[in-house]
Amino acid sequence: MDKATLVVFNGAGKALEEIKTDIPDLKPGEILIKNLYTTICGSDLHTYCGLRHEAVPTVLGHEIVGEIAGFHPDHNRSDYLGTALQIGDRVTWSIFASDASSEKARAGMPQKAEGLFKYGHAQVTATDALHGGLSTHCVLKQGTTVLKLSKEIPLKVAATINCAVATVAGAVRLSGSLQGKKVLISGVGLLGLVCAAMCSADGATEIHVADLNADRLSLAEAFGANVQHLLNQNPVLPTNIDVAFDMSGSPDAMEMGLQALTVGGTAVWIGAVFKTRGVNVNAEQVVRKLNTIKGLHNYNYDDFVQAVKFIEENYSKFPFEALVSAEFALANAENAFDFAVADKPIRVGINITQ
Repeated sequence: MDKATLVVFNGAGKALEEIKTDIPDLKPGEILIKNLYTTICGSDLHTYCGLRHEAVPTVLGHEIVGEIAGFHPDHNRSDYLGTALQIGDRVTWSIFASDASSEKARAGMPQKAEGLFKYGHAQVTATDALHGGLSTHCVLKQGTTVLKLSKEIPLKVAATINCAVATVAGAVRLSGSLQGKKVLISGVGLLGLVCAAMCSADGATEIHVADLNADRLSLAEAFGANVQHLLNQNPVLPTNIDVAFDMSGSPDAMEMGLQALTVGGTAVWIGAVFKTRGVNVNAEQVVRKLNTIKGLHNYNYDDFVQAVKFIEENYSKFPFEALVSAEFALANAENAFDFAVADKPIRVGINITQ
């Protein structure tokens, strides 16, 4: 039986461990993937540093792109949109597997369905180990949404589709039409940069970005942002914002976004995925200004489809590839994590083809 190589996380402060395991026989509905590239997400870093806890041992990495290496015999060999699939095709897949017929999935929230499985977050067991990005292979479980990708898309861009890009696509869906709108984006990491690009592509007229990092604000210009606010210099923010996106999870930033909303404005929060203080909401403002607050964790099937479409149409229009500022081989994954923690780049890549 063929072997796969994994780099296993055993807990914060412990060295990553490279191991080999058998590639199992596929179960009904499953696809075997040869991983090609993984980018290190912020949640991976939180786990690595002990700020977030997963059952260990685990294989980190959920921003993954790969190519099909095998199908279970009963698989219909088509992706979510009905496109035919074959061995060697490049694909991306949802970071979760869930039951599409469940009540939550039918309500447009498959990422919250019962029995949810999340790639890059599960415990390694003797019979189930290939479910993360720091591995040569991944087994896609039944209930995973798979989409075929063009091989023209650079690997380091394609890897981010199934996390950051799809999540932002969901946030943009919640915002409604952005044509002619004024938007504010707080937090200029990968989520904020993708959001600026999507807002620009969707016809927003003013794209304000707010962050504590001047370099990231400057970087946002290349992604369509046209107004910058350096938050440690007490900027005067507008009060006529139609949509305020928060990608930071900072209560201060979310409160700032609410204060910036115009009549009928909407706040969309996707960054608050860690514990912090509560957000102070001026209820009178929400009522009198007819404001709406929406939250999103992960994304649904349609968001994922839109994310792939956006990258296919725009990967060369915005400098997404340059956002992966360093690249490491799988064998050097620990160095990659240490670099990401120390230097805080937008993304670090693990090239599994090396």
